[in-house]
Parts: sequence; structure tokens; C-alpha cells
Amino acid sequence: MLTGVLIDWGGVLTTGLSDAIARWIAADRIDGDHYRDVMRKMIDHAYHGDGESVVHALERGEIDGSAFERDLAARLLTVDGVPPVADGLLARMFAGFERVDAMYDMLREVRKNGVKTCLVSNSWSNEYPRHDWDEFFDAVVISGEVGMRKPEPRIFHHALEQIGRGGEECVFIDDIEANIVAARALGIAGIHHSDANSTIAELETLLRLTLRRA
Repeated sequence: MLTGVLIDWGGVLTTGLSDAIARWIAADRIDGDHYRDVMRKMIDHAYHGDGESVVHALERGEIDGSAFERDLAARLLTVDGVPPVADGLLARMFAGFERVDAMYDMLREVRKNGVKTCLVSNSWSNEYPRHDWDEFFDAVVISGEVGMRKPEPRIFHHALEQIGRGGEECVFIDDIEANIVAARALGIAGIHHSDANSTIAELETLLRLTLRRA
């Protein structure tokens, strides 16, 4: 029986990253094609490449956001052919994230039924809206605060310890497939998130609970 839920933040408890990035590209006049090429290479290396990268360092908190902003800004171009302003770049990139209330409602119902919950998020030196998190999470694991990142096995072990559950007792929800694969390798059930309705329906089946209000 599953009695624990580990869950990502950006793109799962918020609207999708692509929507937020599209708003930022328009607002900062970023060369979108160039940005996507740069980011594709950075993320591919972060999840599938050999050796360490600036993304690894950022997500583990080994470098601060301002250092990463300078690095990323130097790689990007605006439509005017110059790098974007580095200061505040990450805040502007993620400003378009919006809370998905249905997912928070689901977490509230999960906890009412005695299931433990833990947020497990890779941070990019971003601010999180923590004002009401006590209502939704029994534990919070932010990569930059614990010095570990998904999909490293140790961050999953750490999250499980925080809620006192074994891997076989938990399900992990994330929008990045590589993270789901890593969790499943540890015996944790995985839900690859694409939208609130399908994720909640799959979670209801796994937990054998009704999580949506009539």
C-alpha cells in the first residue's frame, strides 16, 4: 500500500515551464530559436551527459544564481543581437509560473487521508511561494538547500527519510522523465506529469482514494 507522495514543484504544482518561458522571451526580446538551442544542449548535458556542468552546480547550490545568470546571459542573444541583462535573469524567466489550484487541492486531500507528502524540487536559485506550505507538505526538499539534485539517488533517499517511508511505499510525480526513471530504479512508483486531470486520476488509482471533489 502506498502511503507517501513525493512531488515536484515547477511544471507540476505550477503551470508549464514552456508557457513561462514564452512570456519571458517576448518581454525580454530574446532570440527564441537561439535560446532553445542553448538550453537544449545545457539540459541534455545536465541529465544525460558525462561530467559536471554549470546546471549541476546551480541546482546543488554550489554556485549562486547571479553567477549562473552571468553565464547564461553570455550564451544568449536578444533579437537585437546583444546578450540580455544578466541581473535578475532567472526571476524574469520564471515570473510566468502560476499556481495550479487543482494540484494543491489534491495534496490537501492526500494529507487528510493520512498519506505523507514531500516536495522534491530542483531549484535554479528561484524564490518559492512558501507562505502556506505547512498545509500541503510534511517535508520540503529543495536541491540548492540540501546539496543534492534530481535525478541523483541520494536526494530521493533523503526525501524518503524526511517522511519516514520506504521507496516501495511511495509515488513520485515529476514532469521530467529522467527523474521518474531514477525514482523507479529505487522502487518508487512514478507518475510522469503532463496535466492535473491525468495525474490526479492516476494517483487516485495508485492510492485507492478519491481526491477530486464532486
